[in-house]
Amino acid sequence: MRPEKTDLRRRAGQRTRDDLLAAALELLAQRGQGGVTLREITQNAGANVAAVSYHFGSLKALCDMAIEHALDQYLDAQIRELEALAGSATLSELAEAFARPMMSALVAGGPALAVMRTVARVGIDPPEGWERLTGKFEQARRQALRVLAANLPEVDERELVFRTRCAAGLLNWLALAPIGTELAAEPSERVERMLIPVVAGAFRGVP
Repeated sequence: MRPEKTDLRRRAGQRTRDDLLAAALELLAQRGQGGVTLREITQNAGANVAAVSYHFGSLKALCDMAIEHALDQYLDAQIRELEALAGSATLSELAEAFARPMMSALVAGGPALAVMRTVARVGIDPPEGWERLTGKFEQARRQALRVLAANLPEVDERELVFRTRCAAGLLNWLALAPIGTELAAEPSERVERMLIPVVAGAFRGVP
């Protein structure tokens, strides 16, 4: 086969694979793992059932990969934001960095919001293979704890971890609850003004 034809077939195959992942991600964001069917994914992707077997092996493997892709995107964005914080950062600045991926997704909508909703659903019902991303979760947590410990030296690490998990749970709920849809209709400045103090409050705790 001529090299140019091989390249065309390879590119077409990659497009099909990407379309299947995008379709799976959108449906996972809407319904979770239990509500996704092979037929819907292939219809939405404009592909046939055989393409799922060829590229992923099974529906479960496709969904697992879509979930992992969503988590990777979310954690990479959050880690970048947290690593950029100075050691003297305030709790409000930490809250802004921690919530930035979610706020950006709410404003952008579309695939970005589908990623956040998938992450939120997975946070409630972790899939098999969750441990593959343990290192990234720990990296994000360490960066948050670095700023929290500097601002709240009187609070022990176990409680700071708890507060971090509560802040993450708040963002997960926001992605799935009706109020998240309401926020998505607001200008980005208003989203920040409303959300950052709430996340900062979760970090700060009750005096």
